[in-house]
Amino acid sequence: MLRIISANLNGIRSAVKKGFLPWAIKQKADFICMQELKAQRDDLEDAILNPDGMHGYFHHAEKKGYSGCGIYTPHKPDEVLYGYGNPEFDAEGRYVEARFKGLSVISFYMPSGSSSPERQEAKYRYLDSFLPHLIKLKKSGQEIMLCGDVNIAHHEIDLKNWKGNLKNSGFLPEERAWLTNLFDQVGYVDVYRKLEPEAGESCYTWWSNRGQAYAKNVGWRIDYHISTPGIAATAKKTAVYKDERFSDHAPLTVDYDWKL
Repeated sequence: MLRIISANLNGIRSAVKKGFLPWAIKQKADFICMQELKAQRDDLEDAILNPDGMHGYFHHAEKKGYSGCGIYTPHKPDEVLYGYGNPEFDAEGRYVEARFKGLSVISFYMPSGSSSPERQEAKYRYLDSFLPHLIKLKKSGQEIMLCGDVNIAHHEIDLKNWKGNLKNSGFLPEERAWLTNLFDQVGYVDVYRKLEPEAGESCYTWWSNRGQAYAKNVGWRIDYHISTPGIAATAKKTAVYKDERFSDHAPLTVDYDWKL
């Protein structure tokens, strides 16, 4: 089995203080894809950079305390790529790819547009620039595994208060249509939904810090495993981990019947 975890940490140092590393080590995962590190490499001690048998590969934002993503893995990649070739978003540390023979595992972090109209426009620019990259990856012959915070809930089942969010970033028609196109036309697979097509409130991976959203489970499913059909077909089980809270997101784990 190949165990892959996606986890938005909302600050890796904060998550570590809340017990993330012991939990991560205990999972015996092949890949832990992390987003929103909010730290540069020089800010991190070796116990965070390379915890207990795993190597860390990090793409940091140029701006301090912002964005960033990374991968922990005990396996040695043939190649590691940082960024996908777009200067605006590569400067924000939104993409790291560990490439192996036959499989690329990618941790990625899509922009949020909720803070301002300007950031929503940036999000649309990101979507426009990222889709051609995903199409190119799919045509490469590699199996592709993308794990990350997409900052979009795809369908009504994917968030509690969908009627109240129809005009809000993260559930806008244009954003949802982008995902529909990615799955239905480009041919990527939403792995969680493949395994759990009917899951409602148990599917949420993010909760606002406002209004007791977590206690009331007023959540969103915005963390995904998105893959090419070959490896998606081997997905066996999935879990959203909520026994401990490392950030405002919950880790999403999928086990695949796949050998590197």
